[in-house]
Amino acid sequence: MSILINGQSADSISVLDRGLQYGDGLFETMAVIDGACPFWDAHMQRLQQGCQRLQLPVPDRTLLQAEAQALVQHEKRAVLKLILSRGEGGRGYRYPDPVQPNRIFMRHPWPDYPQQNEREGVQVRFCNITLARQPALAGLKHLNRLEQVLARNEWQDAQIAEGLMLDENGNVIEGTMSNLFMVQNAILYAPDLSACGVAGIMRQTILELARNAGMTVRLTNITKDHLCEADEIFLTNSLIGIWPVNRIDEQTFAVGDISRRLQMLINRDYPFIHV
Repeated sequence: MSILINGQSADSISVLDRGLQYGDGLFETMAVIDGACPFWDAHMQRLQQGCQRLQLPVPDRTLLQAEAQALVQHEKRAVLKLILSRGEGGRGYRYPDPVQPNRIFMRHPWPDYPQQNEREGVQVRFCNITLARQPALAGLKHLNRLEQVLARNEWQDAQIAEGLMLDENGNVIEGTMSNLFMVQNAILYAPDLSACGVAGIMRQTILELARNAGMTVRLTNITKDHLCEADEIFLTNSLIGIWPVNRIDEQTFAVGDISRRLQMLINRDYPFIHV
């Protein structure tokens, strides 16, 4: 792992940083292929939107790109994580004046996920931990991830690839590390993320590909019962592409035609995911 903090090689940060104290910041996790981040523009757009909503100074995109390139330009395949915190501050929740954000880039090895996850699908489970509804933070990739931390540690079975998280009203929102889609009667459904959840970059890509291919797409509340009646279910993120779901707890599902069609479209437009 290699790290840059505000453009300098380092491996530590002040204990006064508000990212550490309060989770006051944002992050992006990006695929790196052949020395570049294929979804860079989408990640930067989401980061900018997150900064605006959290009232964080928007970092200079040219500076971010230069720092990212310094870490990944020679990498065939890797993961790049960007953390943007509000910087150092004293005790108390009020923003420091002036705000001086900290930028942290970290390069990690590419995860060694089994290829059968894409071909044959994965087994998942419902998590007990629920997501709190907070429209002011909905969609953001902010640093407060305790719900996902607790949810992911509900199971140790290596056969279970992911856990599905519901909100406090019983709506299925996402996986601990992924977004969720379901298909019923040839209609592609995705959970409404207006109150909680992360609006993933691959989720956005799938929605655009599906609409451009003429598929009917609906963003709506999806209950547990509704999900269990689905013809197809699949998970997405920027590193895995599409993983069909073949089992939730004791219920099995087929890897269906729409899942395969969307995988084909992803392979056509973004073949790097499956290198």
